[in-house]
Amino acid sequence: MTKAIRVHRTGGPDVLSYEDVTVGEPGPGEVRVRHMAIGLNFLDIYYRTGLYPMALPFTPGNEGAGEIVSVGEGVSEFAPGDRVAYVGPLGSYAEERILPAQVVVKLPGAIDFEVAAAMMLKGMTAEFLLHRTFKVGPGHTILFHAAAGGVGLIACQWAKHLGARVIGTVGSPDKAELARQHGCDHVILYREEDFASRVREITEGAGCDVVYDSVGKATFPASLDCLKPFGTFVSFGNASGPIEGFNVALLGQKGSLYATRPTLFTHTADRASLVDMATKLFEAVESGIIKIMISARYPLAAAAEAQHSLEARATTGATVLLPA
Repeated sequence: MTKAIRVHRTGGPDVLSYEDVTVGEPGPGEVRVRHMAIGLNFLDIYYRTGLYPMALPFTPGNEGAGEIVSVGEGVSEFAPGDRVAYVGPLGSYAEERILPAQVVVKLPGAIDFEVAAAMMLKGMTAEFLLHRTFKVGPGHTILFHAAAGGVGLIACQWAKHLGARVIGTVGSPDKAELARQHGCDHVILYREEDFASRVREITEGAGCDVVYDSVGKATFPASLDCLKPFGTFVSFGNASGPIEGFNVALLGQKGSLYATRPTLFTHTADRASLVDMATKLFEAVESGIIKIMISARYPLAAAAEAQHSLEARATTGATVLLPA
């Protein structure tokens, strides 16, 4: 028996139950992983509340890092004792779990387990946003909402390294300073300022090449007003609620804009792409281009408390859960 968080009904953080579970042995093409650290993400809340429906009961969580305990038939890339990390199917809020070997990558010795667990989903998200959704480079101006969040801190550092001018929105002066320390050239306090007007001021009316928006309802459609003609609106989350009643004609009215709603798991469905994305992320962290900020650590048993803090926007950077 091992311990895991289980969700038997959707709702608030109180539906997260810390229970004994049976893991079993890996089947063909699978590995069993013992977690040393587990990542916490806003995505976990979408599943818990039912915004993203799942068959009940389930164990939440999409990322973790640890060691291979055993491997199933046909698995040759991994062996017991290997240090690994992953972003994959639900089930990481557990001391141990079974995973398809194809979603797991070997973890370089220079990256510790907590850093790996804190960065896999967020860092791989930053990778596909900046390198695959809209290829950011010198001369580009980007707007990144929630710049002091887990994805934001990684993405803003990376975008700055790629040569972009980086504008970020945050909710407090403390978060503003943090965003500046992690690559933002300009920071907008969205609770105190009209962010679309400030973007126009900062860019002298030109607007941004791309807006990355994980906030959703609260920042739409104003995010479109931040773009230059033919600019790209990238929606990749719904922290304030989903965007409803999207009128595609707005894209024409506001400058022949492009809009997309990519997901990480479409990119990582191909093993070669997954490995390439992870390699780029690991290299960026090992070289110091990206520094991973872990702001909080909770025991796995306190997952409800950790999610409450995340949902209340009381966190900055990344939070990890630690098995007993």
